[in-house]
Amino acid sequence: MKNKWALITGASSGIGKELAILHARKGGNLVLIARREKALSTLKEQLEQDFSIVVHILPIDLSEKDAISRVMIFLAQREITMDILINNAGFGGYGLFEERSIEADLNMVDLNIKALVQLTHALLPSMKEKKSGFILNTASTAGFLPGPLQATYFATKAFVLSFSEAIAYELKDSGVSVTALCPGPVKTEFEQVAGMEGGNFFEKAMSAELTAKRAYRAMENKKVIFISEYPLGFALRFVLPLIPRRWQAAMVYRLQKM
Repeated sequence: MKNKWALITGASSGIGKELAILHARKGGNLVLIARREKALSTLKEQLEQDFSIVVHILPIDLSEKDAISRVMIFLAQREITMDILINNAGFGGYGLFEERSIEADLNMVDLNIKALVQLTHALLPSMKEKKSGFILNTASTAGFLPGPLQATYFATKAFVLSFSEAIAYELKDSGVSVTALCPGPVKTEFEQVAGMEGGNFFEKAMSAELTAKRAYRAMENKKVIFISEYPLGFALRFVLPLIPRRWQAAMVYRLQKM
């Protein structure tokens, strides 16, 4: 991936940050997007110093109405054509659906789904023109299940999973690959943002670093669906289809109830 440009959203921490480090270590240049300018600036300085690459940062909230247009103007002004798009930005939220703020859940939909679709649509034509490119979308094992107590979040990840699989097929002869990363619980800031501190759900969570390493390798190998926890992958592929959907909902509810 030497000298290839990668755009990573949600790059200030967690999986996004670790993916940025991995790409930089391979000699690739970066455009890093997240809301927190200070965290992005610190990461930029670290990566440029350690790996002698070029890093541009764009602190922006991708759920805002004109965000993707601003991203495309940012790239055009610097004459950057992307080789890799990593749609990693997203957040969750815990609680009964009717008791949650509808504004918070709609903002979740805007970031987890709308921004991902818009950015993919904006950057895909140049990749197709070059007949080369990688798209990595952070979905989740939640995308395989109904998610009581995280109803909207699970639904957004089901969308990302389905969307990724569909466009991967559409692009199968184009030279552009699409990978849906489906991690289980990962030790990131997600736990705090989602309001799930103190529960058992993240007790044995995989590290962001290991998740990113496996995800990057899966992207390079052009896997369409990649479940980063191998035992969980077996359960989702071979055991879950045998369980009635209503039982799945009850199982997830018991698992998440704190």
